[in-house]
Amino acid sequence: MSELNETIGAKGVTLVQARLDGQTKLLLLVYGLFACANAFSGTFVNVFLWKVRPDYALIGWFALIQQLSLGATFILGGKWVKEHNKMNCLRLGIILSGTFYMFVLFLGKQAIDWIWLLGIMMGTAMGAFWLAFNVVYFEVTDADNRDVFNGWVGLLGSGSSMVAPWLSGLLIGYFSDIGYNYIFMASIVIFSIGVVLSFWLKKRPPGCAYQWSIPLKLWMNADSPWQKTFFALAAQGLRDGSYGFLIGLLVFVATANEVKLGNYTLITSVVGLMSYYVVGRFMKWKYRSLGLLAGAIAMGIVVIPLFVKVQYITLLLFGMGMALASPLFVIPMTSTTFDLMAESNEAVGQRVELTVLRELGLFAGRSLSILTFIVIVSISNKPEVIVTYLAVIGCMPILSAWLMRRLVQRKSPSPT
Repeated sequence: MSELNETIGAKGVTLVQARLDGQTKLLLLVYGLFACANAFSGTFVNVFLWKVRPDYALIGWFALIQQLSLGATFILGGKWVKEHNKMNCLRLGIILSGTFYMFVLFLGKQAIDWIWLLGIMMGTAMGAFWLAFNVVYFEVTDADNRDVFNGWVGLLGSGSSMVAPWLSGLLIGYFSDIGYNYIFMASIVIFSIGVVLSFWLKKRPPGCAYQWSIPLKLWMNADSPWQKTFFALAAQGLRDGSYGFLIGLLVFVATANEVKLGNYTLITSVVGLMSYYVVGRFMKWKYRSLGLLAGAIAMGIVVIPLFVKVQYITLLLFGMGMALASPLFVIPMTSTTFDLMAESNEAVGQRVELTVLRELGLFAGRSLSILTFIVIVSISNKPEVIVTYLAVIGCMPILSAWLMRRLVQRKSPSPT
């Protein structure tokens, strides 16, 4: 990759930042559309189901089915992605995502009776997209521009989460329940655009035969850095699993207002956007260890306002703190795990198997997190119980930082 010297400020501080080429930018655009379409409706799918049947455990089961389907797709799809056209897997993920919202749009309130099928469909869509995206992302980046790419992924994700749910909340607020039809249709259109643009992404050459045993061997090998990485990712997944669907639902339960939920995502995403910009721009590999630990600790601390009372203002403080701290943890964590895939030519050749192993770590943590949530709310769904649970899993990234403390300090150049 070529480099771009950019002068910032009156003192003439020069930052050397790796340039992203055309294919990498197009991949980011497709990701941005995918993120936007999901943000447009994904924030409100759980709310839509909750309004039909207000049951925390049912929403938890919906999330768990998605995770189980996602994990199965990663395991079974690895061979396809490595030996055949991975771009078709990427497109399949986008198409299935659009199909999911078509089904929800068609079923309406009866969607609650098809929650198992819908969960499988969405999980499979996410698994197909992220499996292909992560492999292609690895192939089009290197150790020098990986943090930059991750920063842009965060920017696009935060930007999508900032604008799309806010507009969705306004539509639902103005048109009442029929507004859900409009946001689901908008997502379908955006997914369709993403599919069309994906055909301009160059077909990536297939690799050699997929080796099913590699993820298991690396996980069981105590001398491999992937064993610690797997458990670090699982600890990260323990937090992400329930946070991914519960926070937005708590905001709606506390306010009973989709407009306020949209405003919540707007405000927190503005904070996340700025944080991802700063961290993605200035994060260098030598600061990864400090950023990882600082971000993990901060992500645990931000739960404190919810112990006062679960209401809109405390949820907003929590969300802003989480958005501010998350990039410090997510960017070095993501970059380090992908750098491990570039440590040797052998690792590069096993990038699909390593991507599957990485995602299985996250899958294990997320699934355990959601299953624990289902058990807890089946016993008690009092706010103080849910907040205590959020506080416990919110501290899990600290374990990730501890497990990765040595790995993040290494800089692994891409093999030649």
